Amino acid sequence: MGKTVFHSSIEGAQHGGKTLEEFVSFAKKAGAAGAEPSNYHVEDGKGGFKKASEILEIFEKYDLKLDGISCHCPMWVHTTAWTNSKTIRPFLPKDIWQKSPSEIENWAENYILRFLDLSAELNMNIIPMFWGISHGFEIATGYPFGFFEGPDYDLVKEGNERFVNKTTKIRQKSNENGIYLCHEIHPNSAAICADDFNTLIEICDNDPCLGVTADPSHCWEGEDYETRFRKVKDRVYAAAIKNFVIRPNVNLRSMAGNWRKRAMQFCDIPSGDMNMIRFVELLIDLGYPDRYCRIMKTNTAPLVTEAESAFRDLDATSANAIKHASEHLVFPTATGSFEDGMGADD
Repeated sequence: MGKTVFHSSIEGAQHGGKTLEEFVSFAKKAGAAGAEPSNYHVEDGKGGFKKASEILEIFEKYDLKLDGISCHCPMWVHTTAWTNSKTIRPFLPKDIWQKSPSEIENWAENYILRFLDLSAELNMNIIPMFWGISHGFEIATGYPFGFFEGPDYDLVKEGNERFVNKTTKIRQKSNENGIYLCHEIHPNSAAICADDFNTLIEICDNDPCLGVTADPSHCWEGEDYETRFRKVKDRVYAAAIKNFVIRPNVNLRSMAGNWRKRAMQFCDIPSGDMNMIRFVELLIDLGYPDRYCRIMKTNTAPLVTEAESAFRDLDATSANAIKHASEHLVFPTATGSFEDGMGADD
């Protein structure tokens, strides 16, 4: 029987109410082989980060693989702060969000640069994240009431220039440390579809640090996951296992703040609209496991389960996701063709 190229893992961003050790302990008890804490889990509570040795000690204690450390929120804040939007506040200390947009941006940049140094010390070369609203909220919705271009303005051109300038230091540090910044192609970000992401690569002169986290749960507005991730296949260094359902006869976009009233619902992995086995097969075809293992020097690549539901308990949903991944997605991989044994022997 063939060997698997994957192992089950879990994203920590939704588990911010747990300490690092509580999160790792939960992942182990739920049956995961690895875990991916968020940047908040590795903070020291004093404005800095835990020592690399302290983080590794916890993972060694529970015999769990450290699959990466995600950094979604600070990255999003950094490239969104210029808009002066209140939506960055939940991700910042109160004494920081009260500052000016430029001061917040500088704070976030410094935070990220220090985080990248910690990641390098831990040999974590793949960072799941997403870039923020570099092009403005009008562009990030993909459907402005006004126009992208008009008298004395061009929102796309201005946004491209803004993205290049604001991310320069972060990209430089990443390249120095051999780190890949893996953007989730995602609504309300710097790239909401595959073509947008390829534009970022182009305007950044094919910067090698720009990577993609293949997360199919954001493929619900027309671009299916196979189309999206084949367009960026050589940049897929990370993968999230996350599902969704679309409620019929509910408008895809609305002003509903209550998740339960929205058309698109993140859900438990086994029962969503997507067949996750087919998605995992696509990841193999895209070369994700080979790419991850080469960069991270591992034998298997993580399938990082990310469980969100407006109706189900977080821990129960997460444990169910890990169980499903372990039993159905971490399968023995074919080493040849099923046709190989069908012919006559010579």
